Amino acid sequence: MCSIGALKAQQQILTLEQAIDVALKNNYNIRLARNSAELSANDYAYANFAFFPRVNASAGTTWSRTATKQEFVNGTSRDTSGIKSNNLSGNVTLGWTLFDGLKMFATRNKLESIRDYGELVVKDQVQNTIATVITGYYNIVQQKQQLKALAEQMSISEERVKLSDAKFSTGLAPKTDLLQSKVDLNAQKALYIRQITVIEQSKALLNQLMAVPSGATGYEVVDSIPLDTGLSYAALQQNVMNNNTAVKVQQQNVNISALTIKERQADYFPVISFNSGYNYTRNHSNAASNAFSPKFSRNGVLSYGLTAAIPIFNGFNVKRQVQNAKLDFDYQNITLDNVKSQVDLSLNNAFKDYEYYKKAVELEEETNELARENAMVALERFKQGVSTLLEVKIAQQSLEDSYYRLIQARYNTKVAETELGRLNGVLLK
Repeated sequence: MCSIGALKAQQQILTLEQAIDVALKNNYNIRLARNSAELSANDYAYANFAFFPRVNASAGTTWSRTATKQEFVNGTSRDTSGIKSNNLSGNVTLGWTLFDGLKMFATRNKLESIRDYGELVVKDQVQNTIATVITGYYNIVQQKQQLKALAEQMSISEERVKLSDAKFSTGLAPKTDLLQSKVDLNAQKALYIRQITVIEQSKALLNQLMAVPSGATGYEVVDSIPLDTGLSYAALQQNVMNNNTAVKVQQQNVNISALTIKERQADYFPVISFNSGYNYTRNHSNAASNAFSPKFSRNGVLSYGLTAAIPIFNGFNVKRQVQNAKLDFDYQNITLDNVKSQVDLSLNNAFKDYEYYKKAVELEEETNELARENAMVALERFKQGVSTLLEVKIAQQSLEDSYYRLIQARYNTKVAETELGRLNGVLLK
């Protein structure tokens, strides 16, 4: 795994794959989702024990010392002081639910669905995190490209300053041309410094996604944004409902809600249980208080039988719970339809963005070549004294705008491509 600290120390390039790998191991939202999923899995691991009997045992012992004096009406008296006794008791009980309206089965299946739901939530969070890391990573790349474009603009402005200074020194141009060229150069230097700050901030955002220190920004990223221009809307639409993790998560909510209805309906039926127990007592004294009191006794009782708890009337509480469960089932189905509608809309909009920005990239690449040639021609004409500074400035501004639009178009194409991958559930391979 790539170490951000090592990258900072060695000034290595952080690849997208390395950034995703670090994020999948460290991202806070993924870790929280995994923790919740592990809780659900732990509950399901004990689901089958609901079919087992419950066994409980208790034991105790007491010691007593008797000090009794008695005087009777016939003049006799009795003193039984000093009698010591010890009582030992213990019991074991067994309770086994044999039938509860199949509620145990519904509960086990529900716990299994909750476990699967937790796994899907983790997968959904992983997909979202990967998409966010991709857009965050290539945001840094596009900011670097903007920085490179600014550097090219600064080189043109520096040439303008040299030419304006030479012309002013020879009296071929006014001082205002020189001053304006210096002003434009300083403005671009300020933008360059600001762009460096933007890059550092963008790296800090990526670091937060990877859950590494925000100040560890000494690494570099790649220089280009690769684009997949062969995506098909028909192929994406055909698979999106089967692959989209948000749809799968909501479908699992529907399954859980259906099993909750079965749980609630089981409360209409009686609960039949098998019960058994064994009770043991032993009492020992060093003397008897009278001729009819034993010095030693021991008793063991084994009992067993069946019990049936029959619901007769509970204020229609079970009916209320069943109705609520059915209402929740309807709610979850409506939510599922809504999620599917939102996913379909998002897919449609993302693909339209994807198609638009693909065309924009082609157009802006051509425009950028024209603008670069135009700027070089204008600069050469200014050097030869056949054009004005204004003409050079306009050509230079056109080139700057062209760079910005081209870089933005490439980045936005990547964002749309990533969103299509997220919606189709293919980012996690």
